Amino acid sequence: MSRLSSGFEDGFLEHEGWTTMQNFGDTLHEVFRAIAANKLRSFLTMFGIAWGVGSLLVLVGLGEGFRSGQHRNLARLGNDVVMMFNGTIPAIANQHTGMRPYQLTVGDLEELKKLPELRGITAELTRNDLYEVSPYSNTSSHVVGVYPNYPIVRFIPMAQGRFIDEADVTERRHVAVLGSKAATLLFNGRMMLGETITINGTAFKIVGAVEKIAVGNMDYDDQKVYLPISTMMELFPLKGENIAQDALGSIQYQPVKKGDATEAVAAVHRVIAKRHGFDVAMKDAFNEFDTVKEMKMIGAIFTAMDVFLGGVGVVTLGLGAVGIINIMLVSVTERTSEIGLRKALGATKKSILGQFFWEGLLLTGVSGGLGIVGSAGLMKLLNFMLTGKMPGWDPPRLVPWSAALAMICLMLSGIAAGLYPASKAAALDPVEALRRE
Repeated sequence: MSRLSSGFEDGFLEHEGWTTMQNFGDTLHEVFRAIAANKLRSFLTMFGIAWGVGSLLVLVGLGEGFRSGQHRNLARLGNDVVMMFNGTIPAIANQHTGMRPYQLTVGDLEELKKLPELRGITAELTRNDLYEVSPYSNTSSHVVGVYPNYPIVRFIPMAQGRFIDEADVTERRHVAVLGSKAATLLFNGRMMLGETITINGTAFKIVGAVEKIAVGNMDYDDQKVYLPISTMMELFPLKGENIAQDALGSIQYQPVKKGDATEAVAAVHRVIAKRHGFDVAMKDAFNEFDTVKEMKMIGAIFTAMDVFLGGVGVVTLGLGAVGIINIMLVSVTERTSEIGLRKALGATKKSILGQFFWEGLLLTGVSGGLGIVGSAGLMKLLNFMLTGKMPGWDPPRLVPWSAALAMICLMLSGIAAGLYPASKAAALDPVEALRRE
């Protein structure tokens, strides 16, 4: 016998010889011994699987971070909000010539309130050319006339005080609510509730302040100064020729069906087209921003990205499984004499099959587990380092479905990587195997 065969024989004597049914503990002992005998090859094989699993989870986690960041940004505008602004009517559909402007009005708002397709509707009138002065500073922010239900449709978290109420609108009170940046510019951290500012020389009492809404440098909403809509129309109506006294800047509404604004938008279009004398089919006449549609578009983009990345990950894991199958087949070839000796000493096909099967499964499972743990650790570190530092993007996080997909692929890969080489090893004839040195 060769030195290799002698070594194997000594190992078998320690276990009191091979029996017809080798127990699971002995099988694992042989599996670990075989892996340890080829440390570099085993490490490189496992590293490839771990890298593929980790890459899949991190890439999907990055995509989900972008998705959740964009959803969070849109949610800061409001829940299922469609914003319609003053528009222009083309003389001929789909041609931007002979455009006739029109303004949304309070009359439009009252008609739209009757639509059963809407669950909430409000409006605003905005001027950007007014001058605000406090006892400490001055600025030129966005002065917005609003209705009391504005915070129901839009996202308006109060930092202190209150928002515009019904009495403010009915009595045309001179009260104001400051956005976070407007408050900083005018008062710079000083007490503001009950204080007075002037807007183009007219005094207004501060009754509330809004928390920071904007993300990053997109701070348009934080620069707003909110007034009662009636006061705004009386003191600061829209300027220009042929503009109605009750003209608005925009009408903003929410559909009855959450997450689906199709019917609501169509109903609003019919009312506005009829009231302003143009064909509802002229889509260019409508100037609007639909957060529901934006949400769906973002969702579709990142779902496609997830499917693509998931597919890449599955292919990567498949290639890793092929690599393990190849390594295991090489191992079977290298250990042909060992297999023959074991069979000659009484090892069954089932015991040989079990050893090589568990070796392939262990290589795949351990490396995949390390990939999952490593990617989870990396994403946790990125969360700690980057949370709140990249506007419009959330740090990556471990996505349950991607981890489940990775585990399923790993199980299938491990079974394939262990079963085929194991069946090849178990099928070897002991006499022919012993002849090979």
